[in-house]
Amino acid sequence: MNQSEEREKSMKAANETSIYKLLLVGIIISMIGVYARFAFDSTALSIASWIVLFIGSWVCCKAVFKMLNTK
Repeated sequence: MNQSEEREKSMKAANETSIYKLLLVGIIISMIGVYARFAFDSTALSIASWIVLFIGSWVCCKAVFKMLNTK
């Protein structure tokens, strides 16, 4: 494969709809975690919101690395 074919294949993989859906889900989960951190004043809810925020960030990172075509 020459370089232009590899670049075209990479661009097709980066433009998959499933990647952007995964990214959107991660952003929504992260937003819920951020909202929960500031909406309630409880230690247990604060810890739970940090966990939700971490999960959302992990999903977003997974989508970005999938977009970059790394495993």
